[in-house]
Amino acid sequence: MMHPKIVVVGSSNTDLVVAVPKIPAPGQTILGGALQTVAGGKGANQAVAAARLGGDVCFIARVGDDAYGTAARASFEREGLDTHFVFTTPGVASGVALIAVDQITGENSIVVAPGANACLRAADIAAASAAFDEAKLIVLSLEIPDEAVFAAVEAGFSRGIPVLLNPAPARALPREILVKLAILTPNQSECALLGGSAALLAGGVKTLITTLGAGGAQLEQLGTSPQSFPAPSVIPVDTVAAGDCFTGALAVELARGEPLDRAIVFACAAAAVKVTRAGAQPGLPYRDEVTV
Repeated sequence: MMHPKIVVVGSSNTDLVVAVPKIPAPGQTILGGALQTVAGGKGANQAVAAARLGGDVCFIARVGDDAYGTAARASFEREGLDTHFVFTTPGVASGVALIAVDQITGENSIVVAPGANACLRAADIAAASAAFDEAKLIVLSLEIPDEAVFAAVEAGFSRGIPVLLNPAPARALPREILVKLAILTPNQSECALLGGSAALLAGGVKTLITTLGAGGAQLEQLGTSPQSFPAPSVIPVDTVAAGDCFTGALAVELARGEPLDRAIVFACAAAAVKVTRAGAQPGLPYRDEVTV
């Protein structure tokens, strides 16, 4: 099987996870289960997902010079990621995510302390120029500063390399960036926060793939009718990183040259496997575990 070179630019977090009987309302205190420490972060999740599913992945990120950063780097190397451009930021804590997971539905609530992720700069993207020269596809998310995101988009666009952006956490993006993307992959709430699918397509997005959780995904392109892709029916355990798994899987298939519709079907199947397992990166599937 071909192992396409994929560059993932994004965040690395350590997830501090507690299972709870329900997600607390504002002002409410809930007693949960035991604290679990799990590797996470949207960028790292996407990178590990892509690697496990067959991609040759270079990860560009920043971690702190603390125990969490050391553990994250070691984990990336075990997963087979190219870590030449995982930079260490002295004196800054690594990113941490505080996650409550509903024991019944598997849904989650997440608060992120960005730490070293907030230190990723355009200069880091420039320093990783060699990685972009070899890439078949670039994957981005928004747990890093805009200047790093924009620099990575430009690095891909100037080389004619497709750029896939997962706009999470959602924030407004200028049209001059949107028009340089090959694919945008928000979930339903992110799509709404960005103005809705009609506005995104009118604003320059070429291909919009909205993930719908148990509902699968919807593909929209300007001038064509929306196309729905159902998700396999599963019993959810933990939805953390399901969207990251979808994005990583989609990236691998597209980089391998698969048609967009087949890539979406594979991504839905991979994400369905993920939600049956606990933990962000620990629950990500390997290729032989995904059936389409």
